[in-house]
Amino acid sequence: MKRRLQSTILIGLITLSLGTAATAEDSHSHSGHTMLVSSELNWIDVPSLPPGAKLAVIEGLLNQAKPFTMRLKFPANYKVPAHSHAVVERCTVLSGTFNMGVGDKLDKTQSRPLPAGGIAIMPAGTNHFAWTSEETIVQLSGIGPWDITYVNPADDPRKN
Repeated sequence: MKRRLQSTILIGLITLSLGTAATAEDSHSHSGHTMLVSSELNWIDVPSLPPGAKLAVIEGLLNQAKPFTMRLKFPANYKVPAHSHAVVERCTVLSGTFNMGVGDKLDKTQSRPLPAGGIAIMPAGTNHFAWTSEETIVQLSGIGPWDITYVNPADDPRKN
C-alpha cells in the first residue's frame, strides 16, 4: 500500500510538472480537437524510469482514471527492468526498435524486436521489460492512472 501511495504521489508530481504540455495541447485545440506536430511536444525527465528517458504527455492527466496519450523517448542502449502496470498498456513504436519481453527479469534472448509501426498490448499486472539499441520513441495510450511497479524493488530509480 505504501508503494502504491508513493507511485500515486509521484505521478501527481509529474502531472503537475506537465503544465506546459497541457498548454501546448490547449493552444492547438478547438472544441476538443487537438492537432500537434512533434516539435511542439514538451519532453521532461521521467523519475519513475532509469535516467535518460524522456516523457511528453499529449492528452490527459496520468494520475486520473481517464484516457491518456503520452510518448516516451529512450536513448540508444537503454534498459527498462522488469515491471508491471496497474492498467492495460498499449504501446506503439513510432521510431527505432523497441525490444520487449515478458518475464520477471530483463533477458534480451527472451525479447521480441518491435520496429516502427509495431504494437504491444500488455494486460494489467503483466511483468515485462524492454531495451533499445538505438534511439527509440514509443507512444503509450490507455485509461489511467498510469503507474509502474518494478519486479525487483532495487531497480526502481525513485528509491536511489
